[in-house]
Amino acid sequence: MLYSKSAEYAIQAMLYLAENEDKGLVMVSSVAEAYNIPRHFLAKLVQILTRSHLIKSYRGRNGGIKLARHAGEITILQIVNAIEGPPPEEERCVIGLDICSDDVVCPLHNQWQHIRDLVRDTLSSQTLEELAEGMHQKRQELAKLPKERELQETPASS
Repeated sequence: MLYSKSAEYAIQAMLYLAENEDKGLVMVSSVAEAYNIPRHFLAKLVQILTRSHLIKSYRGRNGGIKLARHAGEITILQIVNAIEGPPPEEERCVIGLDICSDDVVCPLHNQWQHIRDLVRDTLSSQTLEELAEGMHQKRQELAKLPKERELQETPASS
């Protein structure tokens, strides 16, 4: 993935909350178990997401977490930026060179600039709700796979 494991886990946690939005508060341990995320690590990410106003967190016996607003109002880029921090004012060189700009380009500058812009545009236009819908469709397709394989492997009766 293009981002840190922290950003990946944060997206997964937010996806879980979007998929369970109608169920009310969710326990952090449930999210951690669903995506095999270390619970203590996820708890720290939840704190960051809460400070970024993407999650609401409630303490106590009946506590838990939920999305701070509807999943259709949260973009994937907002989640990434909450964890990774805002993008730098000056773009950084993809291969780590100290000087890389439109005036002084590195060998990958022109190709990377196009890819970087495409990734940013994609993540800023993709909402958490759209991601959740896509995952729902994917799970439906995956559920069909074993049945289709069984039909393909079963010899035709004569």
